[in-house]
Amino acid sequence: MKQGSSRRLIEALTIILFLLPALALFLLFVIYPIFQSIYYSLFDWKGLGPAEEFIGLDNFKSILGDQVFIIALRNAALLIVFSLLIQLPLSLVLAVMVGRDLPGRVFFRAVFFMPYVISEVITAIMWSFLYNPNPNRGFINAVIALLGGDPQPWLGDTTLVLPSLFIALTWKYFGFHMLLYLAGLQNIPHEIEEAGRMDGANALQNFFYITLPLLRSTLQTSVYLSVLGSIQQFILVWIMSKGGPVNASETLATYMIRFGFVRFQLGYASAVALYMFILCLAFSLLYQRLTREPDDLSGL
Repeated sequence: MKQGSSRRLIEALTIILFLLPALALFLLFVIYPIFQSIYYSLFDWKGLGPAEEFIGLDNFKSILGDQVFIIALRNAALLIVFSLLIQLPLSLVLAVMVGRDLPGRVFFRAVFFMPYVISEVITAIMWSFLYNPNPNRGFINAVIALLGGDPQPWLGDTTLVLPSLFIALTWKYFGFHMLLYLAGLQNIPHEIEEAGRMDGANALQNFFYITLPLLRSTLQTSVYLSVLGSIQQFILVWIMSKGGPVNASETLATYMIRFGFVRFQLGYASAVALYMFILCLAFSLLYQRLTREPDDLSGL
């Protein structure tokens, strides 16, 4: 009995020792910054010297009363809608195409996934060149001018900038979601689809009644990552438009960075960061609760 207890104690201590480095890093780089943001959000702090001017919840109230913050929330919602209605279905269709017996499917998989490997900075610079309003420099406007159309200020028009950014985001990330769907498709036994075909189901019926239900866990993961990515989107938007023109492409992250590192209102920016944290946490908890069903394949 004592030997069993000592063995369990040794195993527990071993597990704790292996977890300690990761736990220390998690506390240092995740938990501590959260509490630090909570502290600074209660002050009118410029980032220099100690935070001394306590203002309570004034930063949080000012944020909710700022029209630009409302625009940032609206843009985040639009990016989420665009992603769920355009980006993810496109990724799923491509995954089904290159996951089957398509000639050259290995080549197409590599080509479609390649944009995800490229850094966001390079992607933003590349698409900025493509969107250049000068037809002599911008490829897209050069094609439009060649066809007899008028060049468009893609990143300088308040109505065009957000769809233009979304096209760049879709080009960047649809390969990642396609890879997720490919992994999910490979877990579906071919015998199930063959049984459906033997029972008279056509390709569309097989897809909607067999493939999609069996891809549910993969779809849930893809939707979850897409929503959180839309809420936190920063690098590509900041480099291509800096949230302009006239805040038309402002996101929550660009709004936070603008106040934190351009205007040096670090207390205000900390409050914005907390709003983003609360929004992501609330969505995560709600989403996990709504999608808590056993997987059709694994039963987990």
